[in-house]
Amino acid sequence: MTIQPIAFFHSPFPSKFGIPKQSGLVGNLPGRIVFVPEWRNADALRGIEGFDYLWLLWEFSANRHAAASPVVRPPRLGGNRSVGVFASRSPFRPNPIGLSSVRLLSVEWEGGDGPVLHVLGADLMDGTPIFDIKPYIAYADSHEGARSGFVDQHEWQSLQVVFPDHLRSLIPAGLLPSLTEALALDPRPAYQKNPQKVYGMPFGEYDVRFLVEGDTLTVVDLVPLLGEGL
Repeated sequence: MTIQPIAFFHSPFPSKFGIPKQSGLVGNLPGRIVFVPEWRNADALRGIEGFDYLWLLWEFSANRHAAASPVVRPPRLGGNRSVGVFASRSPFRPNPIGLSSVRLLSVEWEGGDGPVLHVLGADLMDGTPIFDIKPYIAYADSHEGARSGFVDQHEWQSLQVVFPDHLRSLIPAGLLPSLTEALALDPRPAYQKNPQKVYGMPFGEYDVRFLVEGDTLTVVDLVPLLGEGL
């Protein structure tokens, strides 16, 4: 079976560092789905505006090496405990395919790239290839009271974000809440907890530099990037 992208995702995250580890964690994070010319056809989207959420099947395009182990170390477990690859959502898989549920904000029917889907809450890097799009159907896709394995036993603790006003003012108002929420999720690799280290997270037009000490993340600088996401 040969699979080809039907679209590409565009987001404020030009690299995988700092992207929310699950869809929906940063609910208002904007993104655009731009179809390849072969599927840039309004008929292919007929009726899609009647759905609030969509499923995206996509490629972990930043992970080019083949999976070499049947176990992985999820960030939720601190990066130092292993579970089976098929009991996780790790990007290091035999087939590098991701699955995300995103909220459909609007459909841009007209325009040079149209139709374009505007969505919220994705966990995809800018330029991610999308293989398929399916509607989220509440009666079939929602399972009230379902168990979530080790996730249920390890609550994620959000960080307090200190973002100085002179730096906040450089971020477009529409992106500032999403950036703050993404930082609160602690973008650092699970195995790196050095309070003296300055980390950088590319977002939009800037590399966001920050320190983390205890449960507080402090933004210390915004360094312009050569390109920009979204």
